[in-house]
Amino acid sequence: MEFEVGEVVRFRKEHPCGDDRWKVLRTGMDFKVKCLSCGRVIMLPRSKFEKSVTEKVATKE
Repeated sequence: MEFEVGEVVRFRKEHPCGDDRWKVLRTGMDFKVKCLSCGRVIMLPRSKFEKSVTEKVATKE
């Protein structure tokens, strides 16, 4: 699956704040994503990010 900066994706597990939607801020070997509910920013290695994503919710907001 290809990902672009600005896309919104849904993760398998919910974030502790209760939301499972994340906006992609950076792509490459590591992904930087931001929780749409609380604004928390995390970085994940590509392999973990690709395993965590279940679907694309929206493209480039």
